[in-house]
Amino acid sequence: MRFAVVRSRFNAPITQALFEGAMRGFADARIEPDLIESFEVPGSFELPLAALWLAETKKYNAIVCLGCVIRGQTPHFEHVAREAARGVADVALRTRVPVIFGVLTTDTLEQALARAEVGAGRTAGHGGEGRPADAERSARSNKGYEAALSAVDMAQLRKKFDI
Repeated sequence: MRFAVVRSRFNAPITQALFEGAMRGFADARIEPDLIESFEVPGSFELPLAALWLAETKKYNAIVCLGCVIRGQTPHFEHVAREAARGVADVALRTRVPVIFGVLTTDTLEQALARAEVGAGRTAGHGGEGRPADAERSARSNKGYEAALSAVDMAQLRKKFDI
């Protein structure tokens, strides 16, 4: 199976931590690094279009979109977060390629940092067969890690339907 990861450069320290978590997730799922291609876009709003381009190549079994939108003093947060989520869902439904929404939408920087914790593994809410569990069962986790495991799960499920 082949995977693509699209990362927003906006809020780069957080999205880089999400990317690193995703790569650990793929490694824990025994996906070889040479089967994963990564791409960058300016912000979370651009994730759906890049995901569409990637899905249309038919090269990938699943695509992970990573970004971070932190609430500010204007309604900009709502527009970007809503359209990124809608766009990612639309791409998945339109192309029938699993596209995973790994975009943090938080009220504060502190919340974003907690959800992109570099050292965290899989949380209790995502226990899959043969998959590692977070040894500490920490309430904190890396959502990039979880997004990668979701991509693997969805790609495997899709293969069962032979589509």
